[in-house]
Amino acid sequence: MQLGWDWNITWNSLPVLLDGLRVTLLATGGGMLLALVLGLLLSILRRSDSRWISWPTAGAIEFIRSTPLLIQLFFVYFLLPEFLWYGPLTTGILVLGLHYSSYTSEVYRSGIESVDRGQWDAARALNYAPRRIWTRIIIPQAIPPIVPAMGNYLVAMFKDTPLLYAITVQEMLSEANNYNSRVGSYVESYTMVGLFFLILSLGAAALIRWAEHRFQLREA
Repeated sequence: MQLGWDWNITWNSLPVLLDGLRVTLLATGGGMLLALVLGLLLSILRRSDSRWISWPTAGAIEFIRSTPLLIQLFFVYFLLPEFLWYGPLTTGILVLGLHYSSYTSEVYRSGIESVDRGQWDAARALNYAPRRIWTRIIIPQAIPPIVPAMGNYLVAMFKDTPLLYAITVQEMLSEANNYNSRVGSYVESYTMVGLFFLILSLGAAALIRWAEHRFQLREA
């Protein structure tokens, strides 16, 4: 195993790592999109007046939040029947989306509860349909305050994608390990993986702050 720094190995590793980065970004984007959709659905179901809907939904959210993401990946990938097998990347996206939907649902809930009660009463007084109340009145007001929290979960999901290596997804860390085994050096590729995560996480954080500022200006 080589311990020194070799620039030739560093430059040669870049195409491999960029291939892995593409998969990492795909898993993050797909997982976050799923988490946003499922999170909103779970939040609405948890607010149901029926205990037969709200209680099981709350229980499912707490169960998902209280179990490790890695265990969920193993369970879905290795233990579900073959007819439910979707392939490593698809499984990773589904599990990431489901896991983080339990967190985004709570963020949605806080945003929805921040909407003034008078908005609900006024909409019902005007005899608006429930769908119109949600899509035209409640959700547009609930989204701006929760942008920073949603952004934080996006960054957290991005940093959790190396766990997909455990179910053979060829993301950035997996590609780095494969490359390491061929060249017999670990310092360069692991350092580059860390730098990619650092740069993209900082860039995403800056973009989130910009979006938060824009929403604040729009509200003002």
